[in-house]
Amino acid sequence: MNATTSQSTGEIRLLRQQAGMIRHVVGLSVDGLTQAETLIQPQPAGNCMNWVVGHLLTIYQQVLPLIGQEPVIPNGKLKQYNRGSQPIRDSGHALDISDLMTAWGETCARIDSGFAALTSEDLDRPAPFSPTDNPNETIASLLTTVCWHQAYHAGQTGLLRRLAGKDGAIR
Repeated sequence: MNATTSQSTGEIRLLRQQAGMIRHVVGLSVDGLTQAETLIQPQPAGNCMNWVVGHLLTIYQQVLPLIGQEPVIPNGKLKQYNRGSQPIRDSGHALDISDLMTAWGETCARIDSGFAALTSEDLDRPAPFSPTDNPNETIASLLTTVCWHQAYHAGQTGLLRRLAGKDGAIR
């Protein structure tokens, strides 16, 4: 194994570890919440747990094809969870949290499989888009940014759980 392969193996291991921790935190945070509790809006502003989970799914759905995996949710079914969308204020605009969490589990499994299959050549490829407007964005730098994004929102789920009146899930 050469230095580049070893470095790429390390990058892939870290991406998988981060994605696994994100999956775990979101699962713990949502566990035991009702649909109504996932729709509680933080005040004076912010998004509810249902929106955050749907948003996390939306981002991963965009990443799956980049890592050789099929999206779990049909295109367009998550539009209410896009960045900049209106906060979900009633259940009529929200998908059921149990459906979101089922999709979350399958999506996370596909993320892990896709990450595991990456090669150093894959990581070095130019990315088809850049959320940070980086003209030199690679698949590796894009996936690093995605993991940071997902971790940011996973942290929000812990606060939203407490807002719903539940004990913190991470001890």
